[in-house]
Amino acid sequence: MSVSGVRVAGLGQITDYLFIASRKTAEDSSVLIRFKMTCIINATQEFSTTRISSAEYMQVPVADSSGALLQEHFDSVSDKIKQIREESGRVLVHCNAGVSRSAALCLAYLIKHCDMSLLDAHRMVKACRPIIRPNSGFWKQLIDYERSLRGFSSVVMVPSPLGQIPDLYEKEIRDLTPV
Repeated sequence: MSVSGVRVAGLGQITDYLFIASRKTAEDSSVLIRFKMTCIINATQEFSTTRISSAEYMQVPVADSSGALLQEHFDSVSDKIKQIREESGRVLVHCNAGVSRSAALCLAYLIKHCDMSLLDAHRMVKACRPIIRPNSGFWKQLIDYERSLRGFSSVVMVPSPLGQIPDLYEKEIRDLTPV
């Protein structure tokens, strides 16, 4: 991500108002100020030690565990992002590495408020932050969430040597395998 020619590693811009990052990036006050963040959504069990006065903070204290219930936060986080967008603000969603919890929350928002399928939302977020990889439990919850909102799911879990994985991972592997 760059602004005025300055490169900011670890910051993924999903839309003009929605960003995803790791905790390290989210605790860099110069990044928060430079990108005019007005809301920071912290999807870790630890509270942020760095805060800027111009931003609102929301804590989503969920472990990065396949058994953790992240789905119970999908609506409140999605609605908060929508509210900040309507106020012309900017939201940064982060977890520890910016890979699983924060990605799942961004995907839930895109499904609920941007009329996107889970598959399309994943493509969009992955294009901005290629390292995203929600854990299998979060994928199951996202699939259930999409089904509850849209009446179907664009992603299904399939068996693999590593256990259940979303079918889009299987497709990505196939696409990378030389013929």
